[in-house]
Amino acid sequence: MKLKVCLIQDSPVFFDKGKTIQKIEDLTQKHASDGCQLIVFPESFIPGYPRGFSFGAVIGSRTDEGRELYNEYYKNSIDLESDDLKRLEKLAKSTNTYLVIGATEKQNANGSLFCSMLYISPKVGLLGVHRKIKPTGTERLIWAEAGAESLVTFQTNIGKLGGLICWENYMPLARMSMYQKGVEIYIAPTADSREAWTATMQQIALEGRCFVLGCNQYFTKSMLPDRYQPLAKDETEAMCPGGSVIVSPLGKVIAGPVFNEAKALITEIDLEDVTRSKLDFDVTGHYSRNDLFNFEVQGQPEIEDENKS
Repeated sequence: MKLKVCLIQDSPVFFDKGKTIQKIEDLTQKHASDGCQLIVFPESFIPGYPRGFSFGAVIGSRTDEGRELYNEYYKNSIDLESDDLKRLEKLAKSTNTYLVIGATEKQNANGSLFCSMLYISPKVGLLGVHRKIKPTGTERLIWAEAGAESLVTFQTNIGKLGGLICWENYMPLARMSMYQKGVEIYIAPTADSREAWTATMQQIALEGRCFVLGCNQYFTKSMLPDRYQPLAKDETEAMCPGGSVIVSPLGKVIAGPVFNEAKALITEIDLEDVTRSKLDFDVTGHYSRNDLFNFEVQGQPEIEDENKS
């Protein structure tokens, strides 16, 4: 089976949820008309990854200004119980496109935020959500941790989808939780724009024998609204130069990496390459040693099949 995939390396309308969703609608309509069947957006595209922000916190104290900034970030984060989700589900259906969108998600029941990856099907709407199980460094100030229930995978009409966000991809057991579900298209939205990130994407593709879609923002300091410019004073102009990349199951880079520009990275992939790649290596099959190693994730959900929803 062949399909056309698209990674959006672009900037959100920073800290403006409504305008960012409008941008997602515009970009999706544009690239769906080009025949793209799966469109991926970067980590925390809604409402923007707050690189360089301290939220007024140091060990032992927090400022009123930092609390107000968090409040603003919260208000512009996505709410899956609101019309935010309905807009995105309608978009997927009207364009007949699968969407995977990085978003900061609020949960009104407790006030916490999560760094999330939304899987949206044109057939059934929201398939499910992966929430970061381990935010990195001071991300832990603004994002809560999710549990194994968040290690989701989906059997869809375009293949088996799964993945992890940013540095979760450096957690070997988290990766293995995806491999054991037989992921064919491994999606890795990120905020890591280092050239070395490409090597990480190649390692995952070779290890999991899957296509890997690494999607990042392109964002410069001048794109920040004026009132936020002082908060990123220690950042260079090239805050996030990108590096989006698509890798084959044999570790070959087939599109990208792209740096220093906004771009839609588009290519056709053949899912039968996944099977072909397993002739000589299958991490959960003939190349495993279940007599030596036992791996189990407590509470990981079974694969969701959109045709049985």
